[in-house]
Amino acid sequence: MKHPNRPGLRTLALLLGFSLAAAAHAQVDDDGNDRNKPLWEAGLVGFGLGQPAYPGAADNVSRALLVPWGVYRGKIFRVADGNVGARVVSQDSVKFDIGFAGALGASSKDVAIRSGMPDLGFQFEFGPRTRFILARPERGAELRLDLPLRAVFEAKSGINHRGYAFEPRLSYDFDSPDDQWGWQVSGSLVYADKEYAQYLYGVPAQFARAGRPAYQAQSGLVTSRVSLSGWKRLNPDWSVFGFVRYDYTGGAANTDSPLHLKNGGTAAGVGVAWTIGRSSERVN
Repeated sequence: MKHPNRPGLRTLALLLGFSLAAAAHAQVDDDGNDRNKPLWEAGLVGFGLGQPAYPGAADNVSRALLVPWGVYRGKIFRVADGNVGARVVSQDSVKFDIGFAGALGASSKDVAIRSGMPDLGFQFEFGPRTRFILARPERGAELRLDLPLRAVFEAKSGINHRGYAFEPRLSYDFDSPDDQWGWQVSGSLVYADKEYAQYLYGVPAQFARAGRPAYQAQSGLVTSRVSLSGWKRLNPDWSVFGFVRYDYTGGAANTDSPLHLKNGGTAAGVGVAWTIGRSSERVN
């Protein structure tokens, strides 16, 4: 992606988003059971991934990156589990925090149906998340329901608000008793308000052309998705990870948009994480 953007802002946003994504897939924080783990860890992660430019797109985008990652397991402030934020409530079965998430952008020159339209910039989300621990059927296993409601912002020529997203997510995690490997399977529904749906699927009149009529998007379901991820610790400092995710957009609210071309799309990625440093202080 090449934009005449403020490079410092864009780079910061990319590092934040990709660090979060890499940490989540590498399972560096596992299921939140922090006892006797280092208070903080930091390192580098290299990974490659490919995914549809947006849910329902016919074109894919891919990235190969080397970025920093970090985890901080404070009692209130935390950088972990795919979030950067404050844990406001932490009980055995209910957790409430405020944090971030990120998503890739896509250049319109790489998405044929969006040719001549503005690029989709890097997106980051901020807002509250409530987590319910539904069951712990065995040691290292956890069934949980996450309810994040987040404001969506785009980092492109500044920071621009693009609406709100809600993604109820049911997941089952398993981490080995020796903390050497683990996997997660999950399913979620992604909803968007009218503003965010318009950002993804709307076609303003000035960008209408043959085969791409003007379209006003409506709020509602964006995609249904299922994902599987796994990780393996090679030694105390090195881990490998991978994930695959399938999005089904056939029942979504904006399938009539000329930008919605496919009912399904697959994302996948693999990577390696290197821990360069960790604190001697442990979580107790």
